Amino acid sequence: MKLVLLGTGGYHPSDHRQTACLLLPEVGVVLDAGTALYRARGWLETSRLEIFLTHAHLDHVIGLTYLFDVLHEKAVDEVRVFGEVEKLDAIRTRLLHPLLFPATPPCRLLPIQPEHELPGGGRLTHFPLAHPGGVLGFRLDWPGHSLAYVTDTTADADAPYVQQVRDVDLLVHECNFVDGQEELARLTGHSCTTPVAQVARAANAGRLVLVHFNPLSSADDPIGLDAARRVFPDTDLGLDQQVIEF
Repeated sequence: MKLVLLGTGGYHPSDHRQTACLLLPEVGVVLDAGTALYRARGWLETSRLEIFLTHAHLDHVIGLTYLFDVLHEKAVDEVRVFGEVEKLDAIRTRLLHPLLFPATPPCRLLPIQPEHELPGGGRLTHFPLAHPGGVLGFRLDWPGHSLAYVTDTTADADAPYVQQVRDVDLLVHECNFVDGQEELARLTGHSCTTPVAQVARAANAGRLVLVHFNPLSSADDPIGLDAARRVFPDTDLGLDQQVIEF
């Protein structure tokens, strides 16, 4: 199965990365709707698009306002956006307020359910993560394929969410800060390099891909990849528009 990392940056876009958005084009599933959502237009393969939101911070939802262009002349019949009720209410009344965005994007905002059936015999489940305002992590399972997406949380190998991502083939996990910035990571609800690798090892993940990097860094390696690989060798940096088979 194919995963496209449309956007791998955090907080705001930079010259190198757009903000959080992952796409599984073969099944029409999007995880988060950051600034990179505009890129989905070139990848759409299905007549239905389902967008699952981890939370309502702008770097994860602003792309909903791009849907008119994303869907222009595309054979997509329906777009459904799933999230927690209070987060959807905030999007509806704030982001989509007529004074900020005068038109309603062509989508339905729907409460996320404990489990969602996905095309191809898959299912999506979610679990809570610690972050200001609250965040959901996602696990997607198909026969022979599994993926977990963890963003906007402070990594800890003893955290409850580790059990939720156990034995996944691919773990996509945020890594906003380098080692040594643990206090800032805790303050902002984000992660440093080594603890993320420790999570992957504790969860027995098949592969770890790091995303949601600090946009103030323009380095090719913004988080110190070698430190992660010393703990969990099968670790890679995510790149915008990278295609991953899992």
